[in-house]
Amino acid sequence: MAGIYIHIPFCKQACHYCDFHFSTSMKKKSELINALAQEMILRKSEIDEPVETIYFGGGTPSVLSVEEINFLIDTAYNHYEISEKPEITLEANPDDLDKEKIIAFSQTPINRLSIGIQSFFEEDLKLMNRAHNAKEAKESLDLATRYFANISIDLIYGVQQMSIARWKENIQTALDYNIPHISSYALTVEPKTALAKFIEKGIIEDVDDALAQQHFDVLVDTLEKNNFEHYELSNFGKKGFFSKNNTAYWLGKKYLGIGPSAHSFNGKNRSWNINNNTKYIKSITENMLPSEIETLTPIDRYNEAVMTGLRTSWGVSIDKIQEEFGENFKKYIFEQAEKHITRDLLIFTSEENKTVLKTTKKGKFLADGIASDLFMLNLE
Repeated sequence: MAGIYIHIPFCKQACHYCDFHFSTSMKKKSELINALAQEMILRKSEIDEPVETIYFGGGTPSVLSVEEINFLIDTAYNHYEISEKPEITLEANPDDLDKEKIIAFSQTPINRLSIGIQSFFEEDLKLMNRAHNAKEAKESLDLATRYFANISIDLIYGVQQMSIARWKENIQTALDYNIPHISSYALTVEPKTALAKFIEKGIIEDVDDALAQQHFDVLVDTLEKNNFEHYELSNFGKKGFFSKNNTAYWLGKKYLGIGPSAHSFNGKNRSWNINNNTKYIKSITENMLPSEIETLTPIDRYNEAVMTGLRTSWGVSIDKIQEEFGENFKKYIFEQAEKHITRDLLIFTSEENKTVLKTTKKGKFLADGIASDLFMLNLE
């Protein structure tokens, strides 16, 4: 099974923390939509297996019209083998989700909404420079839950001056709506973002890693008590509601990234498109793919297997490491893991007679840092 990711590079305004590729100008939207469809057609030979997921990410895909979304979905169906019941996700912002648009989306093949709530509190949303307000956040869920069963929301923790009590209220509000999937991320200061500049100038405080860890611990404990499975570092789902799209990434399945800045993976190579809308449109119009390709070495693929595995509840299969990369890699990961096992951050478990390396509850928040410590350096 494979997946198609479609990057919609448009937003109404720039969030202070965001470093994704997007434009606040919609002038070239029609040209871009046509180019996305054309790229799908140009690359149809790259996927020779059924497509299980189609994911509209961004940017803000909910700025598209229903006609534009249907056009792109139809293009995928016309040129790829789509599985019988694919997961088709649309990322959306609350301010786009009025009743008319939600009903219209519900009448398309879209069967999953991922709504960028981030917070239910006005002060947090203003700090992030979100396009919606707290009232719109709640109203969007009032409406969405009437027409979609499969809904995910994003929440951001570690926000400056967010008390533990306010964070708990954010989580409880999501639970009150009976949302079956929650993605939650620590506020991160990315270079060259507005947030980074404000912190540098002393306009707002820097993020507090200790506070973020407290928020994370509260999040994990609360959601696990409410029948959510913590199946990936930033993702929590009730049974039957894990994101098939994201799970495919973590399990190393193939995916095709369509659109400016989108990444693709075919098992051996990784490629990425140019992150410039005008140049992307021009190249695709000339039937040329505006992408760079990197052939992954065994060390690259080992490092990715470690990174993605430690972020998930499935862990890193030591048997698979040995099978794919050889005895030296197996020996290396055992040696590197030892100090983290001693500190109760990693644990070896036996599942179906296979050895699996996982983070402990204490180690989950530190998963990315631990993984980097298990990486093998390519010194060639």
